[in-house]
Amino acid sequence: MSPSDATPSSPPATSAPTSAPLVLPRTGIGTDVHAFAAADSGTPLRLACLDWPGEIGLAGHSDGDVVAHACCDALFSAAALGDLGSNFGTAEPQWKGAAGSALLAEAARRVRAAGFEIGNIAVQLVGERPRIAPRMAEATAALSRAAAAPVHFSATTTDHLGFLGRAEGLLAIATALVYPVDPSARP
Repeated sequence: MSPSDATPSSPPATSAPTSAPLVLPRTGIGTDVHAFAAADSGTPLRLACLDWPGEIGLAGHSDGDVVAHACCDALFSAAALGDLGSNFGTAEPQWKGAAGSALLAEAARRVRAAGFEIGNIAVQLVGERPRIAPRMAEATAALSRAAAAPVHFSATTTDHLGFLGRAEGLLAIATALVYPVDPSARP
């Protein structure tokens, strides 16, 4: 028996029915970090699309909402639409002081206008304060409302290590999953 005799023969070629193109989801990553404003600045804390009375706010061009901003960055990354700075930069005065909820709603609108739907966003806040647990469900609902999509929110600390542990600022990291509604609309 020769080696070619041991190889199974290929089935006869048939024309397969044409199928729709494979539509793969796309993922994006976003981060944002802001320092706390000076204690005597009177800057209110806006975080995860909520107001946090009695807490010192974050310094920034808009409201400094690191959670909403990281979500925006993740959405822009997944849809290949740039980043937070290229979409809502300091050179654009209409975004000065803008609420994170307004930025997140606009980011989601731009992603959808580019031909994508949002599967979900996951975002984690890193910092020592404020205490997030009592308002976790409320923050998750506010973020989901702003994005008009499921947002999964969590928080952690650095066990008092680094600038975050010294409560000098806050950091948020987000991932987003989007999928093309029309495969030909992919950038």
